[in-house]
Amino acid sequence: MSLEVVVGITVFLVTYTLIATEWIHKTVAALAGGVAMILLGIVSQHRAFEHIDFNVIFLLTGMMILAGIIRKTGVFGWLAVRAARFAGGDGYRLLVVLSVITAVASAFLDNVTTVVLVGPITLFLAARLGVSPMPYIISEILASNIGGAATLIGDPPNILIGSAAGLDFVAFLVNMTPLGVVILVVYLVACRWIFRSQLHIDPEMRDALLALDERQMITDPILLRRSLIILGATLVGFLLHGPLGYEPATVALAGAIVLMVVAREDPHEVLRDVEWPTLFFFIGLFMLVAGVIEIGLIEAVAGAIVDVTGGALAPTAVLLLWVSAILSGIVDNIPYTATMIPVVTELAGPTGHAGDALWWSLAIGADFGGNATIIGASANVILASLAEREGHPISFRTFLRYGLPVTVGSMAISTGYVWLRYLL
Repeated sequence: MSLEVVVGITVFLVTYTLIATEWIHKTVAALAGGVAMILLGIVSQHRAFEHIDFNVIFLLTGMMILAGIIRKTGVFGWLAVRAARFAGGDGYRLLVVLSVITAVASAFLDNVTTVVLVGPITLFLAARLGVSPMPYIISEILASNIGGAATLIGDPPNILIGSAAGLDFVAFLVNMTPLGVVILVVYLVACRWIFRSQLHIDPEMRDALLALDERQMITDPILLRRSLIILGATLVGFLLHGPLGYEPATVALAGAIVLMVVAREDPHEVLRDVEWPTLFFFIGLFMLVAGVIEIGLIEAVAGAIVDVTGGALAPTAVLLLWVSAILSGIVDNIPYTATMIPVVTELAGPTGHAGDALWWSLAIGADFGGNATIIGASANVILASLAEREGHPISFRTFLRYGLPVTVGSMAISTGYVWLRYLL
């Protein structure tokens, strides 16, 4: 093993330890690790910057601006009261309602867009009910990744895989949606036990919330109407971005700019609401992973898979499934998927049933593996950052306590699904 490889692995492990233990803020740790990769010669600045996925960065920026302006209309409070009333004020039913909304919306928008919009509703509810938003936020994170796995546009790794393997929206709907529905149902049933001691709501505060007239929550109906039109157009843009030839980031930024113009918002005030620490965390993480890719670590893992399985389809697909889940929880599923696509292309060979098994194994592992840790997927970091901003930080270890068992359970179900559908 060369010195460069040893140094690269050391930088990655130290950075990950700092993020996991929270000795320093995760944004500082990620940026420090990324810059260290450059300073120590593991990866050039040019290559490190090439690995920064600005489509993700600007998609998040645009949606944060949209959500920040829409929040001023009071519509999140209106939605929160409606959701609480639909759930009858019961803690478990409210968690199920919010999780189902998150999962379904994540499938047909994308999970990043969904959590940016659902997060403020959840935080409003928690504040009005006098409860910790932690179980609801964690459940929405898990549900967003489960729901996002169901369609081509639901989770960024699916978009990458669909483009590389020539798999369209219908292919993902047919192959991924049944699995996503099963895992979501099992998870929602398990939620009563997973969060069993954290869903009690004080009856007086519940009654006070349910007694509210949600119509009075709307503080600026004119801006709300304009915002909903622009948001609707933006969401349509997400659905049609492929045929239109635009990336989702372009659509999100266009919507944000139009709303800023229509609302006549002060850019300084609007940009103060953007979660800059979250965006720079992703920038640092992309640079850090660039170093890991540069030393060939992920390719070595792929080679090890072939060595272990001898290239036989069934064990290769199952091992790829689990390795993808494990690594996606560690290095974020977007850069992991981008790195593994050429490897799977070579393993799959000519398109056909054998190739399908490997592509779906990669998609399933990358999507559901993102639930393992707080940094495993973009949606995780976004919602955790929103909660932290409101004074409810979710630590790496706290999320791991819930995310890891759910991921292991999801992968156990997924293993049976892949075996029965593609390998028998």
